[in-house]
Amino acid sequence: MSYHAPILIITDDISSEESSRILSALTEARLLPAEAVGWRDASDAAIRLQPSAVIATGSNDALDALAQQVAAIEPYVPLVALGPHRANAGNIIGFASDDFDRLPPRLRAALRVRTLHATTLRRLSDDGGIEQPPQHDPLQDATVLLIGRGAAYPALSVALGERVGVVGALSIEAAAKHLNARELDGIVLAEGFSQRVVDAFLTVLFEDTRFRNLPIVVTAPPSERPVDLPNLDFVQGEPAQIVAAALPLVRQHAFEAQLGRLLRALDAGGLIDPRSGLLTLSAFERDFATAVYHAQVRGDGLSVAKFVLNRAEPRAQFDTARIVSRLMRKMDFGTLLPDGSILVVFAEADLRGAQTIARRLMAVIRQTSHSARRESRIDPDVSLATMMSGDSARAILSRLAKLDTRRAAS
Repeated sequence: MSYHAPILIITDDISSEESSRILSALTEARLLPAEAVGWRDASDAAIRLQPSAVIATGSNDALDALAQQVAAIEPYVPLVALGPHRANAGNIIGFASDDFDRLPPRLRAALRVRTLHATTLRRLSDDGGIEQPPQHDPLQDATVLLIGRGAAYPALSVALGERVGVVGALSIEAAAKHLNARELDGIVLAEGFSQRVVDAFLTVLFEDTRFRNLPIVVTAPPSERPVDLPNLDFVQGEPAQIVAAALPLVRQHAFEAQLGRLLRALDAGGLIDPRSGLLTLSAFERDFATAVYHAQVRGDGLSVAKFVLNRAEPRAQFDTARIVSRLMRKMDFGTLLPDGSILVVFAEADLRGAQTIARRLMAVIRQTSHSARRESRIDPDVSLATMMSGDSARAILSRLAKLDTRRAAS
């Protein structure tokens, strides 16, 4: 595969064996063109070439400054640093392996994010009716699955929870349920499992295309049977070291997910909120009024549920909204209200049917949504209102608000 912008390799010595091995690995993987420069020319080369990716080698004090320079380039330019580096900048993706055959898959996965970003920027410029949403750190939306049951698990949970949302699993079976129920931006597999179990779990992730590019950090030593996952790292040390190694790849994956939601919003003509995955409030109000009118004309059932996320911080609110958007039926629609509660309309559903659907959603939310407080699950309150003969959309929402007020007062 050929990229119009070259891949920039920055090294202490462009004629070294390490530089030759990198170029050889990229050439064999058809990641071309590639150009190697020394650290003295790194800044000028980044401006002149506007590279598609940067690979930095050698422990150099200029790495953080280069990372800031690369971060300002659009579309996204992945920066992969080989060997032990200070990872002060959030966009420095580490690569500590001596096996350079693993470098092209990691780079190719990062370049897919660059392509997605370029597509998003083009779509935003082509569609003058949709404004680009405010930029924020993708880690604000990131959720990491922490699997483990050893002594290091609590400390890892705290260290991760300071930076991203954390979903904990004490067994591989529980982890599998989370993987199938929600979107995740990374996995930290801590101690407490045999090498055979770890190998089997990584093999399952590799065989499922949904998880193949997921960032995975394993705190156990590498297996003798390596699994070809591009964003798999084996990191041992203190919890802070493990988290520092995982966060750049987690941020990249969260950015990719952010772009995917934005593209879906563009496909929907700006009617979907990119952060929640649900309808914008204005689109919801319009669709709800139309749905009530058609249900009244045809004599169909229609119900509305309001999920109140008590004391949930914004990250948990958006996270829960994305879970609801993924799990609700195709015929249903919803929105995240400014107060953090979620409205979901159940089409062709009477009160009993709406109760059944709401219970199913509640069960998944309780099992998969966590607040910033350690090991604290989200346990929403739910109110239901069903359309009656002659009801308007405003009447249904008013009745729902009264039910919600009574529930809060009781």
